[in-house]
Amino acid sequence: MTTPCPICGKPAQPGFRPFCSRRCADVDLGRWFTGGYAVPTDPERQEEELPEA
Repeated sequence: MTTPCPICGKPAQPGFRPFCSRRCADVDLGRWFTGGYAVPTDPERQEEELPEA
């Protein structure tokens, strides 16, 4: 059983796994570049970890 492409839902292809095609892989990459995906952070904690200047 193949896993579905996370972009369009078609079966993933071995050469593009986990995607079904280069197009879907490029769509995913474009979402990362434009900020469509983001890793959640805790802004208050980041401020605490910064050294004082």
